[in-house]
Amino acid sequence: MEYCCNKPEVSYDTPFGPDTLVFRVRNKIFALTGLTEPEFKVNLKCDPEYAIQLREQYDEITSGYHMNKKHWNTVKFDGALSENLLKKLVDHSYQLVVNGLVKNKL
Repeated sequence: MEYCCNKPEVSYDTPFGPDTLVFRVRNKIFALTGLTEPEFKVNLKCDPEYAIQLREQYDEITSGYHMNKKHWNTVKFDGALSENLLKKLVDHSYQLVVNGLVKNKL
């Protein structure tokens, strides 16, 4: 969670109730996680083709739970995936949202 908070212009809140923490960049969601779940999992935005590749390669990455399955993955942060890969996935999600914000301003 600290990694998400250290990114530029990030805020966090619980708009879906006290059990779900949402991370936003300029008010657009790039990550969310359940706070009462026994397993620590995070939903992250993902390029659709890359999302499919990740799901095929890693059992810990599945289609986004309660999200658009094409654009979101649920990622288990249970120690099976490397910290480097987890940070890369967070960065990818954050950057997709930032890129979308830039396009919307044009």
